[in-house]
Amino acid sequence: MGKNKRWVQIAIFSVVVLIGALTLFNNLYAKDKKPTEGAKAPDFTLTALDGTQHNLSDYKGKTVMVNFWGTFCPPCKDEMPAIQHQYEKRDQQNVVFLGLNLGESSITVKNFIDQYKVSFPILLDDNEEIRKRYGVMQYPTTFFIAPSGKIAKIHIGEMDEALIEKTIASISSK
Repeated sequence: MGKNKRWVQIAIFSVVVLIGALTLFNNLYAKDKKPTEGAKAPDFTLTALDGTQHNLSDYKGKTVMVNFWGTFCPPCKDEMPAIQHQYEKRDQQNVVFLGLNLGESSITVKNFIDQYKVSFPILLDDNEEIRKRYGVMQYPTTFFIAPSGKIAKIHIGEMDEALIEKTIASISSK
């Protein structure tokens, strides 16, 4: 019995080591890593509500604010006027505002945009592929991307106008 007990212990130990190695490998080399501040922002191409195509890479050299939101999200609704006001204020500057809607129908999004009088580009992430690529799990989540294409700041939760202004100013001044 002692001999079999030793083999069982070796087998259990081997399984634990294998699981640990696979976990470590997955964390170090996974392709779907969640982007972090300082990392290059994952590129994407999405269609806006008005039918135009937007590629993130087209905005290199500009500060870009990418806001993941949904009509079902009370904080998203609350922050939309602040984002719109900052968009209007910075319309002629080197700042791009992109709203990425999270898989809702274009009719629902259009009604929301009309109600809140939003005029910055609203992109439709129909299958939520970009949300997944960016690792967004809470709404709203906003990525502030520096002119270099790197993520300067990630903000989870509702933003007010002062936060948006301060964050854009700090990125644009670098």
